[in-house]
Amino acid sequence: MNSPWEPKIVAFLCHWCSYAGADLAGVSRIQYPPNIRVVRVPCSGSVDPLYILKALREGADGVLVSGCHPGDCHYLSGNYFARRKFLVLHELLVFLGLRDRVHFSWVSASEGQRFADVVKAVTEAVRSLGPNPLREGESTCDAP
Repeated sequence: MNSPWEPKIVAFLCHWCSYAGADLAGVSRIQYPPNIRVVRVPCSGSVDPLYILKALREGADGVLVSGCHPGDCHYLSGNYFARRKFLVLHELLVFLGLRDRVHFSWVSASEGQRFADVVKAVTEAVRSLGPNPLREGESTCDAP
């Protein structure tokens, strides 16, 4: 018997806020879908748009980038840089037909429930789209 398809989502999480929010959700035993594969980054501003495209190209069904709320960045303005980069990336994603597979959010270290809600929303959105059409054969996103 084949199990139902489940999306694989790569999540680039800011070390200082979003990753800490994910940790808070975990220690608080807040339930959220296990579909994300976390990549901890120093700042959402350090996420190169090419990382997002590479994740999609190598089999991720969706991508989540999450960082500190604007104005609360540990590196002062990193999330403003991230926002500018993602506005430029948006046009390319629309052209490629991948806009709905990439999600951005701001989650602070004290927002464990918000993190869980974001993961649930992103998982449902990506699940409704089905498998990634850019997938090169079998997915390589299973690595722990």
